[in-house]
Amino acid sequence: MAAHVDPDEIRHFGTLSDQWWNPDGPFRQLQRMTPARMRFIRSALAGEADGGFRPLAGMSILDIGCGGGLLSEPLARLGAQVTGVDASGEAIAAARDHARHSGLRINYVAGSLGRPETRGPFDAVIASEVIEHTPEPESFLRDIAAVLRPAGAVVLTTLNRTARSLALAKLLGEYVLRFVPAGTHDWRRFVTPGELERLLDTAGFRVTGQSGIVYRPVRDRFELANDLAVNYALSAVLRS
Repeated sequence: MAAHVDPDEIRHFGTLSDQWWNPDGPFRQLQRMTPARMRFIRSALAGEADGGFRPLAGMSILDIGCGGGLLSEPLARLGAQVTGVDASGEAIAAARDHARHSGLRINYVAGSLGRPETRGPFDAVIASEVIEHTPEPESFLRDIAAVLRPAGAVVLTTLNRTARSLALAKLLGEYVLRFVPAGTHDWRRFVTPGELERLLDTAGFRVTGQSGIVYRPVRDRFELANDLAVNYALSAVLRS
């Protein structure tokens, strides 16, 4: 399996490893997006059934590009057996430390999909805000398919390549409002929903759902919506 990582990206995020859980730090927007991301993930993996407090109980999930564990921790709280993998050893160290203090058992792995701990098979794979940092998205999705059980699911969140995402996510977000550090994103690597659907189809997946993730200034929060122009989420399952 390919490493699917850009050395410059690893170095960039490694310098920020002590900031993953800082509510006023460079990852604050990802933190604020987490409730909306988790609503989509929960619906994609558990359906509309109530499921109580642990609707993902018994499910094995691989969180690729887990960073400091912003999604791995809520997945574990919902009952999943979570393996989080990230190419940044510094991010994994921060994730392990936070999980330990939170009393959560999560298997964190420094490395890539080539590591034995990441070969599965898993019931589901999460790749949130990852594919836009991946030099070879085609092989990335093929390698995700290879670690899933038959009919396993994948959930991706990413940024659309539109004029609005260039203006809001790249220029305004990085250089004016400083929501994320300058240089975090390369707009040319953003993937449109149509492109992502075609890539998933080639990798053997069938798309099952999609939603935009939109910031509502009046409510000061991110919500799921029909607007896919900037941030969006997409789910798919392996075809039988």
